Amino acid sequence: MSLFDSSLQNNFHNASREGASYDLRKIFDGTLTQADPMHSVSLVANHDTQPLQDLEAPVESWFKPIAYALILLRKDGYPCVFYPDLYGAHYVDKDRSGHDQEIFMPKTDGIEELLTARKEHAYGEQRDYFEDANCLGWVREGDDQHTGCAVVLSNKDAYNKPMEMGKRYAGKKCKDLLKRSKEKVVIDENGWGDFPVPAGNVSVWIPE
Repeated sequence: MSLFDSSLQNNFHNASREGASYDLRKIFDGTLTQADPMHSVSLVANHDTQPLQDLEAPVESWFKPIAYALILLRKDGYPCVFYPDLYGAHYVDKDRSGHDQEIFMPKTDGIEELLTARKEHAYGEQRDYFEDANCLGWVREGDDQHTGCAVVLSNKDAYNKPMEMGKRYAGKKCKDLLKRSKEKVVIDENGWGDFPVPAGNVSVWIPE
């Protein structure tokens, strides 16, 4: 049996509303994904949390790529992608007063690239860099069949986060799969790189 992690979804909702005042280091606090990842279905939204529903707790559009990176590119949880976040949706529903309301749900920016990153790069050992309240990072080192990735996200300013990609990548250049940054990151002889992310966004760095 698996269970939807409604606590994590609510954390995403709050983080998207609070912006830079939200401490990202607490994003997994009190969640099933943290307590029992083998039985947790992690999600950003579903039919119960969308506008006008009983558990309405929408995640703001700017934060959705960040939230999807947190469920798709980490080792814990069984991620579930909501149809409108992948394809978009437009519908009319009645509010609590019985009046018609037109609802627009745009597709999540970069969702295809995040799914590609999960399929092709989110493997192997995970190293977390969660020391900053407004900028999280982690590395998936990859395995024998897959190259890894370095993920950086921010809910405030632009950052450069030093992280260890692994000595197997020494001398290699990395590019941002989401194309948020046009520059390249060169991994040094010790396997470390300095990975940038724009303000209020997420970057996923993969070896070229």
